[in-house]
Amino acid sequence: MTVADLVAGLRESRGFRHKTDIVDVVGSLAKRLPRGKRDLAQAVALGDDCAALADGDGYLLFAIEGMVSDFVSAMPWFAGYSSVMVNVSDIYAMGGRPLAVVDALWSQGIGAAEEVLAGMAAASVAYGVPIVGGHTNTRSEAAQLAVSIIGRARALLSSFNAKPGDSLMMAVDLRGRFEEPYPFWNASVDAPPERLRADLELLPQLAENGLCDAAKDISMAGTLGTALMLLECSQVGARIDLACIPKPEGVPLERWVSAFPSFGYLLSVRPEHVETVRAKFSARSLACSVIGSVDATSQVVLHRQDDAATLWDFQREPFIIGKDEVK
Repeated sequence: MTVADLVAGLRESRGFRHKTDIVDVVGSLAKRLPRGKRDLAQAVALGDDCAALADGDGYLLFAIEGMVSDFVSAMPWFAGYSSVMVNVSDIYAMGGRPLAVVDALWSQGIGAAEEVLAGMAAASVAYGVPIVGGHTNTRSEAAQLAVSIIGRARALLSSFNAKPGDSLMMAVDLRGRFEEPYPFWNASVDAPPERLRADLELLPQLAENGLCDAAKDISMAGTLGTALMLLECSQVGARIDLACIPKPEGVPLERWVSAFPSFGYLLSVRPEHVETVRAKFSARSLACSVIGSVDATSQVVLHRQDDAATLWDFQREPFIIGKDEVK
């Protein structure tokens, strides 16, 4: 597969399409609020994994995730588990620590909700984050699930802080498996809870120790879609070397870069901190590599040796927020 073929497939993928829908939602909301698009973006930092609200000497973090209905219907236990897991990841991606979650659950009877709730409870125990309430409708014709989370950060990791000259790094737990047929790399369910929590604790430590200030957790848009979100928010471009992306043995690259890993982060790191950051993840048996370089262009270019193609040009088309919404 050529790099151009990979780009074409990514641009038509479900993960990319779901993220590009955000542009219209942001634009519609912003034009209806009294202060206009730019003030809204500055106030809420649209495009980050969480809203970060200044609070005393730190930040209150607030986020929500919704599960797609076919996933909830097909894998209710894992959908429930994932709903808590992905929210926890969002908090740590911002340099924070989670406090509690609430849920909104729709089902056809309580029986249909049992497995969802069991999965949520398992993740709550594994990550040490309590479920403190929510909304339930067990008389719904369709299965739906959304979970919201709050947390606190002393220092932020933000999608708006990547700088030209940074190294783009990927940190990921390769000790997992795909939850077939879905693109979910599960390195969480069978892992010891103590290890899960200690691995995640690396993120706020990086922020608090001044080793990194720009990060994003790898979402349903996969590694390269998540890179686009981080880079667009920071108004920068990058050149990404596909050969440097850490991946499990035997997994095709095109599947891996579209996958959502239970522990996966992109970080934009100043050159003087790269080796220290890499060593901290490696010490916990987490794969961590420089996968590209951040630059002052508007383009994200993928390459593998001499084969190269442009994945996205933010000057020509927005990905999630567009020029008018970037602060």
